[in-house]
Amino acid sequence: MQKKISLKLLPSQLASEETIKEQIALAAGIKKSDINGYNIQKKSIDARGQTVFILVSLTAYINEPLQKELSPQFQFKNVAKASKSVIIIGAGPTGLFTALKLLENGIQPIILERGKDVRSRRRDLAILNKEGIVNPESNYCFGEGGAGTYSDGKLYTRSSKRGNIKRILDLFIFFGAPANIGYDAHPHIGTNKLPQIITAMRECILAHGGKFIFDKKLTGFTIHNQYITSVKTADADEFTANAYVLATGHSARDIFKLLHNQNILIEAKPFALGVRVEHPQALIDSIQYHCTTRDPFLPPASYALVNQVNERGVFSFCMCPGGIMAPASTDVGELVVNGWSPSKRNNPYANSGMVVQFSKEDAFNWINKNHQQKVQTSLNDPLLFMHFQQAVEKQCYQAGGGHFVAPAQRMVDFTKRKVSETLPSNSYLPGLHACALHEVLPDFINNSLLESFNCFGKKMKGYFTNEAIVVATESRTSSPVRIPRNRETGTHPQIKNLYPAGEGAGYAGGIVSAAMDGERIAESICTILGHS
Repeated sequence: MQKKISLKLLPSQLASEETIKEQIALAAGIKKSDINGYNIQKKSIDARGQTVFILVSLTAYINEPLQKELSPQFQFKNVAKASKSVIIIGAGPTGLFTALKLLENGIQPIILERGKDVRSRRRDLAILNKEGIVNPESNYCFGEGGAGTYSDGKLYTRSSKRGNIKRILDLFIFFGAPANIGYDAHPHIGTNKLPQIITAMRECILAHGGKFIFDKKLTGFTIHNQYITSVKTADADEFTANAYVLATGHSARDIFKLLHNQNILIEAKPFALGVRVEHPQALIDSIQYHCTTRDPFLPPASYALVNQVNERGVFSFCMCPGGIMAPASTDVGELVVNGWSPSKRNNPYANSGMVVQFSKEDAFNWINKNHQQKVQTSLNDPLLFMHFQQAVEKQCYQAGGGHFVAPAQRMVDFTKRKVSETLPSNSYLPGLHACALHEVLPDFINNSLLESFNCFGKKMKGYFTNEAIVVATESRTSSPVRIPRNRETGTHPQIKNLYPAGEGAGYAGGIVSAAMDGERIAESICTILGHS
């Protein structure tokens, strides 16, 4: 007999298979010897009370053999001689999952990636962190796997209506991710494991006749009668296909400018901008788990915070327990900080974006009043938010003094507008420079954060402390541009074989939602082109 059972366990109990069987026996009113095994279906942490529990839903096998859940399997067709092909611009989660879906349907994907493969990319990241030199084509945002490769590997999404989340997780497991991402409430792979998984995806695409070409930066479209007839790259190569997927990610400003200059419709899209906040992980553990020392059977604690200030939302973003802050800039003279965690989340710090929503008027007025950053724009400019984002990043770079040293303050000092005399030890490798962030960030960002930090300190006793540092700026939360597309076909309203997709087009907000959007676009292409 198979029986579905829900258990509420202490963390140490979950670590022992025999103890789990004992708890199953108690819950089912049977003997422990009747249980031949179990499969976990869902697991989450309940830290609402003084005692932290693990909530587990499982299927127990009682007086019948355990049926181990099979690893996910997928069948990909050889498309080397396929009659239809699709050019995919960008090898991030959207591009990769678009390509895999096309393989399943017998259409050849041709991925053009401006950056390098993951192995070569690591060398450029090391130079960025150690020497403060950025490669505009190979960094935390550009290269194989896109920003997703070095964005912590969080696979949690609320976008359940946008696609099949289980299928996306199963594909990750198929390519080497740990099986627990299939049942953890907040699945996470880790930046150290993602490169091997991304490489396995690329090798699968190549093995089945797809093409994967690095160092191919898109520089132009040839358009005739509302169809793209070819795309051009920086090295003067030209590529043709039946359809073209634009999956360039949220940081490809040159692509947004290219579209605008070629009179291809784009729209300004609101996003959120703010800072990275870093605490000692032990402090976050003590707050969230109500303890002095974290139970070794519990993972490092995380948090999610939200506040409203003068009709502006303020919220935590991309929280990285046991994580590291990193320079996510894509060009010289511009400073962006992001965060990531390894699979074990075993670093001594916890960092999170803390960002603020704002309006067109906020962005436009700040640009006009800011004498250091002269930008020609208007309230109707589809690149308005991009110009604002770039101007803030330049101002932060200058405030840090160069080489991607980041301007920072202790949290309480930030709220008092006081330059910190010292800064605590931290995870940001290029280094921090103490300065007054209210002189760096726009007033509406600074004031919203100031009020929210005090509020968050009341929600999480101990959060508001000078042990925490505030680092500017977290500005790549999502794309500042939306590339419109038809709801039914997925195509751009002006170009019948151009498919904007993923975060860069404004239709996703993380690895899983980007992957699902890629699959959705691939399905639209298959419907229009026909497939075997």
